[in-house]
Amino acid sequence: MIGLIVLVIGWALGFAPGFGTLANMFFVGLFIDLNMSWNLIVPSTNLIHQFLTLFLSIALIGVGSLFYLKPRLGAGPRDGLMMGLVRRYDRPVSTVRGVIEVTVLIIGYLLGGPVGIGTVINAFGLGYSVQLAFRIGKYDRKSEHLDLLELINNLSGKATGD
Repeated sequence: MIGLIVLVIGWALGFAPGFGTLANMFFVGLFIDLNMSWNLIVPSTNLIHQFLTLFLSIALIGVGSLFYLKPRLGAGPRDGLMMGLVRRYDRPVSTVRGVIEVTVLIIGYLLGGPVGIGTVINAFGLGYSVQLAFRIGKYDRKSEHLDLLELINNLSGKATGD
């Protein structure tokens, strides 16, 4: 439900949902469930290993954001909100994403969720990771994405030979 609300806010800011939006909403949860049920990433009690895993995951989220946003087929709720705010206020991705992540951290805490050092590092580091990946991958943060209606129209036009 929260994802839907965030999606609508991003849409109101000019970032309409696309195929990537639906894929993000479906596959992120699926892969988390699979990882948890198959124990693909075994939790460690070694503090150094825990921090290495944390920093690697932040880097991978940055790179993953580039990989799924670069085709311009839409973004998940939080990324759509990020891109809408970046366009609207012409602020760096690192700042906008950082504000979103810290806001989510505070809301989660107020709802009774745990906040540890990893949560704080993630909230403050994720925006920089995404911005660095965008810079290295030469992603234009103002690029237009194909929304679902445009995608359907394009596919139906190609299917009919128009």
